[in-house]
Amino acid sequence: MDFLDAAVQTLDSTIRLSVPLLLACLAGLYSERSGIFDIGLEGKMLAGAFASAAAASVFHSAWIGLGMGILISVALALVHGFASITHRGNQIVSGVAINFVAAGSTIILGQAWFQQGGRTPALAPGERFEAIVFPGADAIRDVPIIGPIYSELISGHSLLVYIAFLAVPFTWWALFRTRFGLRLRAVGENPAAVDTAGISVEWLRYRAVICTGILTGIAGAYLAMVQNAGFVKDMTAGKGFIALAALIFAKWKPVNAMFACLLFGFLDAIAIRLQGSPLPIIGRVPVQFMQALPYVLTVVLLAGFIGKAIPPRAGGVPYVKER
Repeated sequence: MDFLDAAVQTLDSTIRLSVPLLLACLAGLYSERSGIFDIGLEGKMLAGAFASAAAASVFHSAWIGLGMGILISVALALVHGFASITHRGNQIVSGVAINFVAAGSTIILGQAWFQQGGRTPALAPGERFEAIVFPGADAIRDVPIIGPIYSELISGHSLLVYIAFLAVPFTWWALFRTRFGLRLRAVGENPAAVDTAGISVEWLRYRAVICTGILTGIAGAYLAMVQNAGFVKDMTAGKGFIALAALIFAKWKPVNAMFACLLFGFLDAIAIRLQGSPLPIIGRVPVQFMQALPYVLTVVLLAGFIGKAIPPRAGGVPYVKER
């Protein structure tokens, strides 16, 4: 049973750690499927985390915090769209600029508003999204195998966790079973053909970046109001870039993206669990090495096991309407 408990706890941590990656990965999926590369996922997540924590602390409402996080993230997404779609600017430069602006402004505003070194005040229970306990979870907790799986893996997560995993089948349906998804995928492959059919390329791409903003806003709110009890400096810690790596690893497919994010979340969970613990033969491993392990393995997986990943053909290329 000790092994089962350890396995359940590790998988529970895997689910919790993979949620922001999954939301950011799906956000990048919408954007890049439409032909807009978005390096700014990290910045939008960070800004969403700060906005949600600040609003939840001031208004004492988790829902207002979530709404503010989404609003700020969508605003940054529209800035990226304005630069790269309307003005046909370099998409990489625009995304990097958003990352810099978010990293600097969150610290400055946090210090100016709360005087806590760039942090927000700790959120009270009513200002965060609490865990949802399913019916019967406590009653069957002690039942072998089924009890821990139901009470800890399936039940006991916040609303945003369930939203993240429900977003996977929704994204698959939206991209592959709706007219909007067909047009979105087409505009990422051949925008001229979409334009010839009388469909606005710009409006389609703007809708894609709005979807990106919504999902990164939820990811930021999860970091600030579920995984932590407030905002701290650079709390995204490169998760936006890992989400981009997971997106490439998944070859721009939503179900594959979920499994890729679960893999990276599992690596992170293992690294946290093994910190300070002696390993067989090797002995005690420095904490810094274990903290770097998920990032190292991300590079190894992408370099050695991804195979050939072909992005949307029109990705990163501004569309110029023929006169």
